[in-house]
Amino acid sequence: MQPAPRITGTTRLYGLVGEPLHAAKSPELLNQLFVEQRVDAVCVPFVVKAQDLEAFVAGARAMGNLSGLLVTMPHKQRMLDFVDEQHPTARQVGALNVVRCGDDGRWVGAMFDGLGCVLGMKWEGNDPANKSVLLVGAGGAGRAIAFAVASAGARTLTIFDIDERRAHDLVKSVAAATNCRTLFGAPDPHDFDIVINATALGMNANDAMPVDPDRIRPGSIVVDIITTPDPTPLCRAARARGCRTQGGRPMHEGQAVHALRFLGFEYLPKKEKPANNPSPT
Repeated sequence: MQPAPRITGTTRLYGLVGEPLHAAKSPELLNQLFVEQRVDAVCVPFVVKAQDLEAFVAGARAMGNLSGLLVTMPHKQRMLDFVDEQHPTARQVGALNVVRCGDDGRWVGAMFDGLGCVLGMKWEGNDPANKSVLLVGAGGAGRAIAFAVASAGARTLTIFDIDERRAHDLVKSVAAATNCRTLFGAPDPHDFDIVINATALGMNANDAMPVDPDRIRPGSIVVDIITTPDPTPLCRAARARGCRTQGGRPMHEGQAVHALRFLGFEYLPKKEKPANNPSPT
């Protein structure tokens, strides 16, 4: 067990901002990193409701020892309004998941969910290059994943969101920015090499499935960005059909590599053998 971070009068503060945060892994990851690298810093969760974001930012701006923020739902898009500069990744996606708070008071926002998802997929042997991909969910994380998967060489990318206007807007943006054939489609997973759930469906026990698992083609790859539970109901059902599955941890660790580098730290997760063998258990 790693020792607890030592808090001093010079400790730098990092925070995870969102709501809910009961399944969040980032504070544990960052605090372990700070201990290992002997950094005088600590990361704490800030539970902030959507309607309270502006008030939170006003207070956070007043803290002279705040060095960075990790941003999760529901704030990834609206937080763009509160940074002084947008990294190219944030401008392209229209959302952010990390803010670097400079000593000069300037906040710079970036988005690494998509790059982290693709990095995690490659770690797990699920490279999207030359694959047909179905992406369900066009919110902050879904937008980032769409651009990253298309840029990584997917043969086709089909996007679905319950908000069809949002999905169509994302299709147009990705098609204009990449060489990938991108289109809007129904959430039917049958004809795809890779199915990615970028919604929150599966986080709660009574959630509906993001796609019909009985329509998933045996041998295809199912990626669920949710970290808890692990495996998700979707991944369990896909394994039972003989599919390779990937939970949210590889994406979480992949985006952490990029986000922590953006914040000035080097991080390389300890890799474990992936549990991808098709099995219902």
